[in-house]
Amino acid sequence: MQLIRAAALAGLAFLVHTALPIDARAQANVALAIAEWETLRPAGEEFEILMPKNSIAEVTKEPYHKMTLTTRLYLSDHPSGAVFAVTSMSGIKANPALYTQGERVNSYVDAFRRWFPVRLRGKEAVGKISLVGTKQLNGHAGRNYNFVIGDLSGSLEVFATRKRFYAVVFLTKKKDVVTKERFLSSFMLPDKQNEPPTVAAETAEKPIQAEAPAAAEAQKRETPAPGSEGTTDAPESKPGEPKPNEPAAAAGQGRRPISGGVLNSKAISFPQPIYPPEARAARASGPVNVQITIDEYGGVLAARAVSGHPLLQAAAVNAALQARFSPTFLMGEAVKVTGVLVYTFVAP
Repeated sequence: MQLIRAAALAGLAFLVHTALPIDARAQANVALAIAEWETLRPAGEEFEILMPKNSIAEVTKEPYHKMTLTTRLYLSDHPSGAVFAVTSMSGIKANPALYTQGERVNSYVDAFRRWFPVRLRGKEAVGKISLVGTKQLNGHAGRNYNFVIGDLSGSLEVFATRKRFYAVVFLTKKKDVVTKERFLSSFMLPDKQNEPPTVAAETAEKPIQAEAPAAAEAQKRETPAPGSEGTTDAPESKPGEPKPNEPAAAAGQGRRPISGGVLNSKAISFPQPIYPPEARAARASGPVNVQITIDEYGGVLAARAVSGHPLLQAAAVNAALQARFSPTFLMGEAVKVTGVLVYTFVAP
């Protein structure tokens, strides 16, 4: 009997010993499947990253509201099921006289969220992002998101420089922390330098006259779009002259946002927040009110929670930033709108 018991215990110990590192061995197998890596330093870009060999690169022009964004994609859709990607976007130049850096990044994130899932998995694909937190990379402000496209899930990290917006994506069908960290941590940008003020910033206090529609269209045809390839600073202009390609922004400078009250019913896209695990564990519930500002194109420029359970506020704000509205016009002119979105969380 003692011999049988000893043999049983020995067998159990062996099973426990071999079962414990299964996840680690599975991740190692994925890493081995991607044995050949290379350092990617594309010409004309500011970044470098460790990428599986034989990645593809493509450049496209993508419409976003009244702008055209130059989009460069560096992609490895690996046979192992993992997706490695870096997207570089330009077309929304840094201009503190017209909008904050946060508003600029919000617009880029929205443009990327609409474009990338369709490029990766077809026109019916939808991407869902949830903000995890903020981060810095050599002085450049960034954000970290959870990212889901269909049966793929993983991480999205974004950074904005003066010239470019960068989105770094790792997606897979099975959790793989080792490969994800190896890829994301290899993304590098040069140290941020102190930048001289733009022409627009130097003349910010001077009145800007709106162009007549016909003149504006003529300027658009003759002048490269702000932030397009080869342009990093504001276009030269004489004091008092309207700035090309910015008629809508210039026209809206002197008009305050109008109040829209509760805006839930006015949204044309109203993503629901993801219930945070810590809130679920605490059985947190109830309404969260989020104050938002909508730009002239219907995108959410800014959002902040003004009431509700603290564990639910970040999820509500992240959902609010992804909401979309039809533009609001006042006397024929597109205007910004402020209001409140209400999200009601029900404890499971």
